[in-house]
Amino acid sequence: MAMPFDPTNDPHRRFNPLLGEWVLVSPHRAKRPWQGQSDEPDNEQKPSYDSTCYLCPGNTRVNGEVNPAYTGTFVFENDFAALKKDTEVTNEKKGLFQFETEQGCSRVICFSPDHSKTLPELSDEERADVVSCWKQQTAELGKDYCWVQVFENKGAMMGCSNPHPHGQVWAQKHIPSDPAKKLVQLTQYFNDNNTPMLLDYAEQEVSKNERVVCLNEHWVVVVPYWAAWPFETLLLPRFNVQSMHELNDEQSFSLAQIIGDITARYDNLFETSFPYSMGWHSAPFDDNAHPEWTLHAHFFPPLLRSASVRKFMVGYEMMAEAQRDLTPEQAADRLKALSNVHYKKRENANG
Repeated sequence: MAMPFDPTNDPHRRFNPLLGEWVLVSPHRAKRPWQGQSDEPDNEQKPSYDSTCYLCPGNTRVNGEVNPAYTGTFVFENDFAALKKDTEVTNEKKGLFQFETEQGCSRVICFSPDHSKTLPELSDEERADVVSCWKQQTAELGKDYCWVQVFENKGAMMGCSNPHPHGQVWAQKHIPSDPAKKLVQLTQYFNDNNTPMLLDYAEQEVSKNERVVCLNEHWVVVVPYWAAWPFETLLLPRFNVQSMHELNDEQSFSLAQIIGDITARYDNLFETSFPYSMGWHSAPFDDNAHPEWTLHAHFFPPLLRSASVRKFMVGYEMMAEAQRDLTPEQAADRLKALSNVHYKKRENANG
């Protein structure tokens, strides 16, 4: 006779309505011993200024340009841009061989002149300056490009090539693959329900309070029901908004505060500078109204068991579908139980 299903111990699949894809959850695997790769965490205390850093104020970048003595955020065209503004427009399809050229631009956003401080270590006011920069870049680039992608790769484990706290914004003429999938799913839900999916989802998560990590008047951070990465989170507004540049001052400052909250909890989890890839999805700039869309951000961190053990998306994940060991509810409980005061600030206070 089969035992009753236990979602905290038995394998099951969860549906991701944003992408129309499934995720395999295997919580019993969290008990297996680990003899795989361990990565040394980077806990070196960095100086406020590094003369060898290409992003610090006043330093010369690899292309010979000199950074200004900036005091807040600093934006410049990426010296090794993945997209070019002047690519010739052409396309071709011959049988199963098809391509189209892409035009766009790639910019770097330095969050602060302080080489040593990542987002959770900045003040709310300094993070609000970052949010203001995101808004300005989104509005400006949205005039010329259909898709504007604001993102941050934090930590060498996530491929970040420079330790100075920074993110990027890429803009392009076409909607990329994942947002295009979302557009289909969000449109179908809106047509069926006459409300935005993610606004409904935020309300349902707050009501259930099973996967909520932190929230304030305007925003909520949850470990999504369909999360694939161990401590993945989704940052959602609790009000109807389609794009980053539409936020008012109060909503923007509230956003700066909750970004500080979730990123401090991340760092506090294993008391390390927590690596992740984070990105914002605003509605496409295609001259159409998008009532189905809700502005949102994903945090995809790789760490699994400790500061040195990470999740690898390989084998089954690459060949079949995403798979996780820790349940989203277990991950949310661990993050929720943490302080939102950064561990370095607590150490300094105790010292």
